[in-house]
Amino acid sequence: MSEPERIILAHGGGGELTKALVEGHVLPRLGNATLRTLTDAAALGRRSGCLCFTTDSFVVQPLEFPGGDIGRLAVCGTVNDLAMMGAMPIGLSLALIIEEGLDLRTLDRMLDSVARAAAEAGVEIVTGDTKVVERGRGDGLMINTAGVGEVVEGANLGADRIRPGDRIVVTGRLAEHGLAVMSAREGLAFDTDLVSDVAPLNGLVQAMLASGADIRFLRDPTRAGVAGVLADLCEATGLTIEVRESDLPLSATARQTAEMLGLDPLTVANEGNCVAVVAEPDVERLLGACRAHPRGRFAAEVGAVVDRLPALVELVCRSGGRRIVQRPYGEELPRIC
Repeated sequence: MSEPERIILAHGGGGELTKALVEGHVLPRLGNATLRTLTDAAALGRRSGCLCFTTDSFVVQPLEFPGGDIGRLAVCGTVNDLAMMGAMPIGLSLALIIEEGLDLRTLDRMLDSVARAAAEAGVEIVTGDTKVVERGRGDGLMINTAGVGEVVEGANLGADRIRPGDRIVVTGRLAEHGLAVMSAREGLAFDTDLVSDVAPLNGLVQAMLASGADIRFLRDPTRAGVAGVLADLCEATGLTIEVRESDLPLSATARQTAEMLGLDPLTVANEGNCVAVVAEPDVERLLGACRAHPRGRFAAEVGAVVDRLPALVELVCRSGGRRIVQRPYGEELPRIC
């Protein structure tokens, strides 16, 4: 399928069109050795103790959803991008783009949520900016955050360290953020309410690194979900990744909701979960560290890295069959972060 000639919503979905936008338009004009790594945060150095820097923008609708809101999301998203590089946050910036007419009580709730999430992550908002746009041009509120963090001593994370036989671990239940936001937006009701998993993961990652397990790689599966992360790894390593459907941590409500909406839970966004690749001998040590932390109690080993071509993500289904898991083309659930 050819790329559209104009920007469409699907360019922001984290799938194939996002990849085409970045690789076809951004990198040819702005690319450098650091940017071309396309990691969650840029490492400003080459050793433990170096600084990492990241930025993210948040346009979620609705502004408030079960389990969170745009304020909490803006803090957790940037803290988590730093954590995926093994970096603990030092300070965040907060830029608000406010639409004329936004109720100040709503703004206060969002700022209070920012403050609570920052306190939970142990980081301060140290600089910021505010802009107001005309009524009808800002969708209430949009937020940009940037963050600086320091890499934990001994952390050595990167796709280049992944080897055949390594194991795939996810630290929490899948798809709950994207499905919770979509359900709130569309007014869907369920016997058990879906709640976003949005949370800061720096504490969990610190515990994972302190466990002594040989963690090769970390990534938070936001847009495009776990499928997007694993597809990226297959491309980066030239290796196949096998995932066992029976081992995926997925609540009954999330499973039923995804089925009803025609969505693959592996492609739905998460905001309080990470994918880890760990050396096979250390998988139980890592799982123990995760499950001892409140943010990792549903951690599970879900698959393995296999030296087999072509390099694809393969799902071993409960039925015993197999299917290829692909990165979504565009935006299955728009504006979920």
